[in-house]
Amino acid sequence: MEPSHWSKRLDIAIEAAKEAAQCQRKNYKKKFDINTKSSGIDLVTTVDLECDRQIRDILTRRSSEEHLPESVLITEETFEEGSVMDMKYSWVVDPLDGTTNFAHGFPHFSVSIAFMEKGQPVVGVVYDTMKDELFTAIKGQGAFLNGKPIRVSQVTALDQSLLATGFPYDVHVKPEDNMDYFLTFMKICHGVRRAGSAALDLVYIASGRLDGFWELRLSPWDVVAGSLIVEEAGGQISNFRGHSLDYDTRRINILGSNGTDIHNQLVAVCKDSHVVNMA
Repeated sequence: MEPSHWSKRLDIAIEAAKEAAQCQRKNYKKKFDINTKSSGIDLVTTVDLECDRQIRDILTRRSSEEHLPESVLITEETFEEGSVMDMKYSWVVDPLDGTTNFAHGFPHFSVSIAFMEKGQPVVGVVYDTMKDELFTAIKGQGAFLNGKPIRVSQVTALDQSLLATGFPYDVHVKPEDNMDYFLTFMKICHGVRRAGSAALDLVYIASGRLDGFWELRLSPWDVVAGSLIVEEAGGQISNFRGHSLDYDTRRINILGSNGTDIHNQLVAVCKDSHVVNMA
């Protein structure tokens, strides 16, 4: 697909993200059904499901109207490990990133939509529902917040940086619980934030609000859009060993940073951890 067609995909993703966000705002702090997945603490609400349906409908309908090549829709329900790189065109969608926040009335959650070509992200949209902040990127064309260019911070030292992280939903049953990393980084940076939306953590790096981010065992829909936006804002994305991410697994260990010496410092800390073999 020619890069000129990516802008059409971006417009479609923005429309879908805003429609889903409207549904989230409409149902925020209202009573709705909440269920748990296999881990017991991984929540899914009826709003997740409704947003998923809306996004699917818009992506399918608008792509057809624009006569764009058919693409596969990758979500938590449709993902098959080892399949992403084999797909010529694919949408990667998280209709509500930060479900636990949403379910508890904590106003920090987002919609994340990416478009991938041959397994690589080329369009990314992350919409901060409650702040009405739209983060976007097209590969090779920079990153934007509500239409204005954004860049990562210029902080170069880990001891002067503000970092973010998250904890896996199965933290209570898995030995690799992120606590070693958390305690280590807390002692060598200005602070660590744990706000509950990996997609927003990444775009906050892109906009200079954070300097770095790490998290274990994420999935493609958590990170694909945000990762592209970080890179297009001048930042860097890798796994814990400093290598490119593998989007073909549900166990993505990700490092994001402003791309200065901080990234090498993040990698060095993670390499010293006892769970680095998971990276």
